[in-house]
Amino acid sequence: MIIVNETTIAEPAIMAEMQYHPAPDKRAAMLKAAESLIIAELLKQRAMALGLADAQQLQDHSPASQDLVLDLLIEREVAIPTASGAECLHYYQQNPQRFVTSPLIEVRHMLLPAAPDNDAERAKAKQLAEAILLELNQAGDFAKLAANYSVCSSKDNGGLLGQISKGQTVPEFERQVFKATPGLIPYPVESRFGLHVVDVLRRIEGDVLPFDAVEQRIRDYLNEKVRRKAIAHYIQNLIGQAQIEGYDFALSGSPLMQ
Repeated sequence: MIIVNETTIAEPAIMAEMQYHPAPDKRAAMLKAAESLIIAELLKQRAMALGLADAQQLQDHSPASQDLVLDLLIEREVAIPTASGAECLHYYQQNPQRFVTSPLIEVRHMLLPAAPDNDAERAKAKQLAEAILLELNQAGDFAKLAANYSVCSSKDNGGLLGQISKGQTVPEFERQVFKATPGLIPYPVESRFGLHVVDVLRRIEGDVLPFDAVEQRIRDYLNEKVRRKAIAHYIQNLIGQAQIEGYDFALSGSPLMQ
């Protein structure tokens, strides 16, 4: 049982709340659930004290209703600055790698199928891929080998996938091919579909986006970052001013108290 400014949060309420807070173990889930209910109660009490929400809104414990109450409180009690043009430009200049278009790579490949949970199949596919790589390094014909061994429809076009950008293939394949230099990748590339023999034919680096094209995105990011920090600070203050029995935020490991 937890008491928040003389209002009781009973154990059944905490147990019911746990379903919304996945955690590695039951104790961690209980702590998250208790913290969520305490904060919701503090927001409710503060909104009632200021007359910002009606009784029906305050009895509704849905996330949407709680967000509405929080927005009303933040609007009334917290001054949140917005990012200036100079601050946006400074962020742009300090983080140029975040504002580059995806590189393009031209790739051909062979897919040797193997189910991700079949170790024997994958070992066999890896052995075949390594044999194909050895043959290619000895002047083997990629197109002919693709026609013979690949199960991808690209085998009818010499294994050619064409130009691809990030996000067009599965992540595990993408991570390997986009970090490779042009040429035959000297090891089989694994994916959920099997083993790939990959030849990167060409790489076209991405372009840096102009500041004007990303200024609004930067402004939104910085404003949201400041807003989240302000909300955390506001909730921290509510917790610090409250009388809470049965739960100690200072010992819970809550990021609010960091």
